[in-house]
Amino acid sequence: QVQLVESGGGLVQAGGSLSLSCAASGHTFSRYAMAWFRQAPGKEREFVAAIGWSGDRRYYADSVKGRFAISRNHAKNTAYLQMISLKPEDTAVYYCAAQPTAAWGPPNFQFDYWGQGTQVTVSS
Repeated sequence: QVQLVESGGGLVQAGGSLSLSCAASGHTFSRYAMAWFRQAPGKEREFVAAIGWSGDRRYYADSVKGRFAISRNHAKNTAYLQMISLKPEDTAVYYCAAQPTAAWGPPNFQFDYWGQGTQVTVSS
């Protein structure tokens, strides 16, 4: 079973940037699609970005397109989420997720393995 550990969250001013990392262990990283989701206080968890096994397929929520970039490094078993031009509405707990099957893509973005989350707070 895969284990996922997020890092890189923190407090940043609006307009700033952060980079999140998701270290994976316990599985063949290259065979899993990876994704980021987020959950703001009082709201449901929502999809942010996803990347396929080879990195050729990438998807983003409309709210983060042009500001966030998902990537992965197979040698380091790590997925990343680079965030720029952050807004207060980006404040949330960000979760890394992994999925070994082919049915991970749109429209459902079904992911079965989850990390514990990392807090991102954007002040205005």
